[in-house]
Amino acid sequence: MLASVVYVLPLTTIRRERLLQVPGRLVVRQGQKVNPTDVIAEAEASPQHIMLDVARGLGLSRNEADKHIQRKAGDHVSQGDVIAGPVGFPRRVVRAPRAGQVVVTGSGQVFMEVENPPLVIQAGIPGMVISLLPERGATIETTGALIQGVWGNGLIDYGLMHVLAHKPEELLTSNQLDVSLRGSVILAGYCEDPEVLMAAEDLPARGLILASMTSSLIPYALKLSFPLLVVEGFGLLPMNTVAYNLLSTSDRREVALNAEPLDIYKNTRPEIVIPLPTSGKPPMPRETVMFSPEQQVRIVRAPYKSQIGKVVALHTGLEVFPTKVRSPAAEVRLENDEKVLVPLVNLEVIE
Repeated sequence: MLASVVYVLPLTTIRRERLLQVPGRLVVRQGQKVNPTDVIAEAEASPQHIMLDVARGLGLSRNEADKHIQRKAGDHVSQGDVIAGPVGFPRRVVRAPRAGQVVVTGSGQVFMEVENPPLVIQAGIPGMVISLLPERGATIETTGALIQGVWGNGLIDYGLMHVLAHKPEELLTSNQLDVSLRGSVILAGYCEDPEVLMAAEDLPARGLILASMTSSLIPYALKLSFPLLVVEGFGLLPMNTVAYNLLSTSDRREVALNAEPLDIYKNTRPEIVIPLPTSGKPPMPRETVMFSPEQQVRIVRAPYKSQIGKVVALHTGLEVFPTKVRSPAAEVRLENDEKVLVPLVNLEVIE
């Protein structure tokens, strides 16, 4: 049976294809060195159309509101320009939410075509451009350590890592975030307080790596200006020992965070790259792996979630579990030497 693979590698060759979803323009050349935040390619985004309810914004009837509209069809406006008003007290106005062009006005409304920022694709990792795909993007290659997580807020950045977590499950509190961490990537354990994320934003941090966090923090994480990457998942989960040992021994090293969302169809995960010099080219990770004895695995569901072990044996046929589910299974020896029977779907092979 094919296994799901998560990479926690101290040294490997990392190659990532970074492509636009629509045709655009390349802004790099083959052989160029890039940083994670460098733009690889960009494309013009289609304009968006919005309707401004001027009557409601001014508190007037539709006919009265039409008398206070200051723009006409064809007018170009910048973000914040007054579209209608002022009226009454306080002097109420309706402003353009974004730069664009007025298409039509009337019946107390203004229909606008607004500009969207260009679509860009960033390198995501530090390295060298080894190939180009015209109008789409490029392939970047580097060598170093690679640690993959399970959730990210979609942002990319890099900086020196400061280790705050002295234990894989240590609680991160706001009083740990002082000015000495400004501009750094922070490695921490578990986070449950939105004030912690706001404190990291105020520093500001360049990135935050967490073992786990409560799911209620997702809306706050998505508003951050820096990447946040969760290694294990949601709830109080300690970081697996393999990833923790690799990250905690890399204090004050430069790390790159690509907190892109997990997508099993695109085969992408949020990941951390620690660039490391090497005289040769270490092997690339295997993309497909079959379950076999002696493999190091991580358990991804309760009651042994996030625990690391080794496959002792693969059972033939289907095993019946207490939940009455029948599934292929493996006997796994945990790090405390306990042997447990785990469905194969609950295992990830650590490469």
